[in-house]
Amino acid sequence: MPHLLRVTPSTIYRRWGDLQELMSDVAVERLRPETDPADLGSLRADLDAWAEQFLDEMASPPGRAYIRDALLGDPDGTNAGQCSAYAAEQIDAVLARAVQRGEPVPEPELVIDRVVAPIMYRILFRPGRLDAAYARELVTNAVYALQIEAGARPPQAAAPRRSKKPDS
Repeated sequence: MPHLLRVTPSTIYRRWGDLQELMSDVAVERLRPETDPADLGSLRADLDAWAEQFLDEMASPPGRAYIRDALLGDPDGTNAGQCSAYAAEQIDAVLARAVQRGEPVPEPELVIDRVVAPIMYRILFRPGRLDAAYARELVTNAVYALQIEAGARPPQAAAPRRSKKPDS
């Protein structure tokens, strides 16, 4: 029979203070990505795949519970910062591969602002439209911002066509 480590409740409360803080630490560990982002050969494909997976995991019932638990027992913001660092590490890996391939890349903070932040906002406050198409749309916005920074002109919208009405 394996030896079980016995810990008294006072030991746990000395370390975490209360149950919410313990649950917060557990949630942060559960939110840690288990694998590196997929390498699909291009910045756009890699970001699309990462954003879709991130949205799917965070918007799932367990993901929402982990987010809630991570934030509830986090009075100083340390755990929220760690969750943010996990996403930033994943984004950095995607961007580093794109740099190695010679692709232009956005700043990591731009990806966080244009992809991660809207996903988290919707998960927390407006849970509609949490699908792969939404994740890809956010990546399109981030990549488009990169093109604008690089001086690329946005595509011109065609002028609206006016139908000619016959004179009555």
